[in-house]
Amino acid sequence: MEQLLELLKDGNARTIDLLALEMNTTVDDVNRQLEYLENMGIIKKVIFNVHGCNSCEDCSSEGGHTCKGCLPDGGFENMGQMWEITTREDFK
Repeated sequence: MEQLLELLKDGNARTIDLLALEMNTTVDDVNRQLEYLENMGIIKKVIFNVHGCNSCEDCSSEGGHTCKGCLPDGGFENMGQMWEITTREDFK
């Protein structure tokens, strides 16, 4: 699990398939490790805000994202699930 945490710490997005390849293990093993780390509160799933970023004029209006600058190509549909390492503040 230390290897998985080190990969998550670098901030680069990876699919589960790529994580398995980099860790020289199976997708099932990566999923098991992610589930364990999430249950322990060490990582959490990233929740994407698809209703507007509220940081630009176009997105602050009703109707959600209307500017291309706030969305990746194709939106969020094909990004897959992502995780991030939690901080101590998240446990309070």
